[in-house]
Amino acid sequence: MARSTMILETHEHAPSALAFMSRAFRSSPGWHEGRSFPHIVERWQGLRVDAKHLAAFCNTTGSGDDDGISVLYPHVLGYRLHMALLTHSAFPLPIWNALQTRNRLVLHRHVDPGDAFDLETSTGAHRLVDKGMEVELRSCLARGTEPVWESHVTYFYRGRFGAGPVEARGPPSPDLSGAPVVDRFTMPARGGWRFGALTGDYNGIHWWPWYARRFGFRTAFSHPQRAAGMCMARLQVSKAGPQTLDLWIKGPVIYGANLTLAAASHGNGLAFGLSLDGDPRMALVGLWQNEVVS
Repeated sequence: MARSTMILETHEHAPSALAFMSRAFRSSPGWHEGRSFPHIVERWQGLRVDAKHLAAFCNTTGSGDDDGISVLYPHVLGYRLHMALLTHSAFPLPIWNALQTRNRLVLHRHVDPGDAFDLETSTGAHRLVDKGMEVELRSCLARGTEPVWESHVTYFYRGRFGAGPVEARGPPSPDLSGAPVVDRFTMPARGGWRFGALTGDYNGIHWWPWYARRFGFRTAFSHPQRAAGMCMARLQVSKAGPQTLDLWIKGPVIYGANLTLAAASHGNGLAFGLSLDGDPRMALVGLWQNEVVS
């Protein structure tokens, strides 16, 4: 099927949360089987790392800010482009039904906070899967023509979207059964609104228990990148050199929950999993590799 005409929004500053959150309340055009998915591009030109924003990320996740920028950080910094794209009037599915399920974050080279970058996020592949649809957003942080960091982020939308062929829901996460426990800690009871200010994601499931229960969750829970950052800090994963971080977001990390972090060597890297005490299932699984994986 032919690719649809590109729809481009350009930003000279971080997209305003007030603007894109107000767009979230508009009716979505709806998905129509057989039509091409809209090719929407959100571009932030002249992006610079704000020292206070970086310090807040490091403070919230427990990551040091003196040994480089985490592979997670550009995703947090640029997440407002995701929010702008998912609330665009041409995007066919409502943002309230989006559930982030997988991340692939790739750091090609050192991110120098003093440099100016361009960050672009666009719609990627979409596929019908069991019980719904997956939509991928792709991002690239570049210095001039040189890619520095990129991501593929998958969102799952539950529902019926036609009678087309059903595809697999991406690669399986590493098997961590029997992996040794490396740390136990408690997710702070607060901070969802503050981390939302870093990402632009003010979804009530991350700070309002009543609202989270309306969507079928037990209570409010952490942004997944905050939980992943806390794991990475405890594992003391290197920030230097080319690397890839894959994340499988499997369940909510409840505020105030006691957590267990397990990890084991996996190929050319480290696999880790975070679980809530009393629940044998992993809420978050990660695979860090000290190389670029396409």
